[in-house]
Amino acid sequence: MGWLKRLFGLELPEDAQVNPEQALIADNSESGETTPLERVGLNGEYDQSGLAKRVALAFDEDSRFDDIDSVYVAQLGSSVVLKGEVATQELLAQLVEVARGVSGASDVQSDEVSIG
Repeated sequence: MGWLKRLFGLELPEDAQVNPEQALIADNSESGETTPLERVGLNGEYDQSGLAKRVALAFDEDSRFDDIDSVYVAQLGSSVVLKGEVATQELLAQLVEVARGVSGASDVQSDEVSIG
């Protein structure tokens, strides 16, 4: 089971993007403001958990993480929060590196992930 399905109960949307193009990011035409990057969903729509879902999509797209089912992804504002357990410190470092590469992620908190 993939990350999106396990964490959010979602099937992979057809045009989902980890790092959406600026043109796809919805804007509020009344105020002229764009949606904050951490609130941009898988298809450029506003989504309160958009950053966490796009991180889950990034993990789905990386075959190194296919067998991990004990880590959870959340977000606090523009910070990605990883929780759970991984087998090695190296694997945790890879998860953090991929999460940092997602547009809108200002920080990745991994102190709630145990190694074991």
